[in-house]
Amino acid sequence: MWPNISDAPFLLTGFPGLEAAHHWISIPFFAVYFSVLLGNGTLLHLIKEDHGLHEPMYYFLAMLAGTDLMVTLTTMPTVMGVLWVNHCEVSHGGCFLQAYFIHSLSIVESGILLAMAYDRFIAIRNPLRYTFILTNTQVVKLGVGAFMRGFASIIPLIEHLFSYTYCHSHVLSHAFCLHQDVMKLACADITFNRIYPVVLVYLTVFLDCLIILFSYILILKTVMSIASGEERAKALSTCISHISCVLVFYVTVIGLSFIYRFGENVPKVVHIIMSYVYFLFPPLMNPIIYSIKTKQIQHGILRLLVKHRFRS
Repeated sequence: MWPNISDAPFLLTGFPGLEAAHHWISIPFFAVYFSVLLGNGTLLHLIKEDHGLHEPMYYFLAMLAGTDLMVTLTTMPTVMGVLWVNHCEVSHGGCFLQAYFIHSLSIVESGILLAMAYDRFIAIRNPLRYTFILTNTQVVKLGVGAFMRGFASIIPLIEHLFSYTYCHSHVLSHAFCLHQDVMKLACADITFNRIYPVVLVYLTVFLDCLIILFSYILILKTVMSIASGEERAKALSTCISHISCVLVFYVTVIGLSFIYRFGENVPKVVHIIMSYVYFLFPPLMNPIIYSIKTKQIQHGILRLLVKHRFRS
């Protein structure tokens, strides 16, 4: 059917050995995807409609919610296609495009979390100049910078994937396309695709993590110098939501990285589960964390519910 094996489509994989149960497995996956879309969609709508949330902190939160939505919409079609109707084939172009968005958005999310840390740093270390430093223009620049860094830095990897021929097995390990999965199927020298991602992750995600850690050390130093215990608690409370989101994102990133680098003897199902945790857990938890920990978001949700009740 495929005279040139390199032209054959890639084959996505759900849960090996559990194909008969894919319809049942799809139920919790659909519930999680629906919750992610509802939660992040609600946050975006709330921040857009509630003028009390038109502040830098919430603009960055809107960027985070938008990124989580894009990640979800990037993986959802193929995952649900495999689980619902066993649609496993994906073209080379479609696969590379999906991998591009998945990896780009991961770096974008890290950049937005860094921008949010900068926002908290300025708010606590220099509160009197907060509105002069973090103007709307500056917020836009930080957001655009985070998106440009993410989407530009992944281009070289995807360009190389397009240039390779694929004569090995075309079966991928997941129900979505990852660069590290695809490159292993290439019949070519993939040295660049092995080295570049490691360097890129250290210069973006891990460096972001270190800067965020350093910023919170300085924030903690400032908070501890505040005489009033009540004021200290108030200052720290504004950071709890962001710290929680940072932990959720970076713990899953580090966990997945360790599994891929040092988990040769780890069962394949663990690799698969960790990849789903990485792509679904942060987008699911971020709106929940901010809804629980941030009073302004809680009040905004209540106002939204009351508004809709009066309309009906």
